[in-house]
This record gives sequence, structure tokens and C-alpha cells, in this order.
Amino acid sequence: LSSSLPDIQINMRAAVVLAAVLGLGVASLLPNNASNRPARPQVGLDMCSLCDQFAGEAINTLLNLILQGGVVGTCGTLCSALADKTGSQALGEVCDLLCDIVGIEEFIKIIQKADLDPIYYCEELKMCAINDNGDAEITDLAIDPVSGPQGPKTISFTINSKNGTGTGELILVVQTVDGIPVEDGVLMPAQNATSFPVPQAFKLNAEPDPDCDPSQGPCEEWLPGNYQVRVEICNGQCGSNHPHTALYDRKFTNFTITG
Repeated sequence: LSSSLPDIQINMRAAVVLAAVLGLGVASLLPNNASNRPARPQVGLDMCSLCDQFAGEAINTLLNLILQGGVVGTCGTLCSALADKTGSQALGEVCDLLCDIVGIEEFIKIIQKADLDPIYYCEELKMCAINDNGDAEITDLAIDPVSGPQGPKTISFTINSKNGTGTGELILVVQTVDGIPVEDGVLMPAQNATSFPVPQAFKLNAEPDPDCDPSQGPCEEWLPGNYQVRVEICNGQCGSNHPHTALYDRKFTNFTITG
């Protein structure tokens, strides 16, 4: 029992620092159409979701630093380089904490194996649970209002499971009339079968964003017409080829914006 205490203490420190990281630069990660991006369902924060968000911000930079060489002798040198490169001391400290758990050689191997897949990265770090025998089904997919002028919409559905789920992803994609992508995804921590059914809802602001700057990227206009909505739930990151990855379910529905 006593041998597990150092890891618990490290994880508690990492949770505190990772929670602070969540408040760093989140707005900068949003696309130009930020206000049109579907508002995510709420999920409970734990070490898995905190690790996933850290990886989303840091794994690409870490991989580049490793490929460049010269800064990977110790956890301290690699993570200091991450802090310098990103301008975030908090990211550097979290890197150091996670690296210390497995050691520099294993930490580098995991980053290279993950190949920009945050969920697989955190599974390899033992921060996210694995369940390759899980399942999930999306039911009761509905949009309110299903037809009408531009404005807010609620996309609701229920997730059911007989065997529980592994750590995965829930994504929503709107096929727009003008072809500008509107999509979002949220981490779904592993859950036991007793946790289901789980109601979910995305909030979609289907109207032009007055703050959207066309010089920074295309602005969705929400033109009159028919819009297809796709909802997917996956084990692991949707579309990934890594182990512990599979599509659980995919459902479609539509809404109409009138002139």
C-alpha cells in the first residue's frame, strides 16, 4: 500500500497544475467561427480529461522537440524546452510531472507512439482507462427547433451501453449549406454500464457571428437550406488507427433554416 503513495501524490499535484493549465489560452484554440462552434456537453474532470487537454496543447510541440533532438536528455531539459517554446511555465511543469511518472525514455516512446492522438497518449501514460469490450448506442437524437429562422438550436440525444465504455470521444459535425465546417468533440471518460443511460446535449448558435473576421478564416453565414447533423461516439479518438479505438455508433439527423 505504501508503495502507491508517491504516484498518488504526483497525480494530485498534476491534477492541481493541469487544472490551472485548462485556463491558459483556451480561447486561442477556438476557430474563427468560435461562437458558432457547438457548446459541449458537460463532463466531470478527472486525471484522464486533464491529461487529454494537456496533450491537446502540448503533444505536437513535444514531438517536434524530440525530432529536433538535443533537448531530450532528462525530463527537466525536455519540459523546460516545452515551456520556452510555448511560453507556458504551467505546461512545462505538467510535462515534468507526467514525465517523472514513467521516466524520460518511456515518456519519449509514448509521445512518438501516440502520433498526435491525445487519448492514446494518456492511455499509454495510464491516465485514462481502457475497455476494449465496451459498447455504446446513440438514441433519441433530436433537434429543437427542427425548422425555422437562424438562431440557437439544441441537439439532444441519449447514450446507452450494455457493457460500459472505454475512454473515447463524442463528436458532432454539421454539414453546412456553404460547405464551411462546423464541428466539435469532447472526451468521454470510461464509464461502467451502471452509469447509463446518459442524456447529452449540444448547444448550436446557428446564426452569423458578428465578431467573425473573414481575414482570419471563412465565416459561416447559416444560409437558408437543409443542414445534416452527424453525431458519433467512439472508443478512443474517432478516426484513429491506434489500439483501443473503434466506432461505437453514428447517427444522423437534419434541420432546416428558413429564409
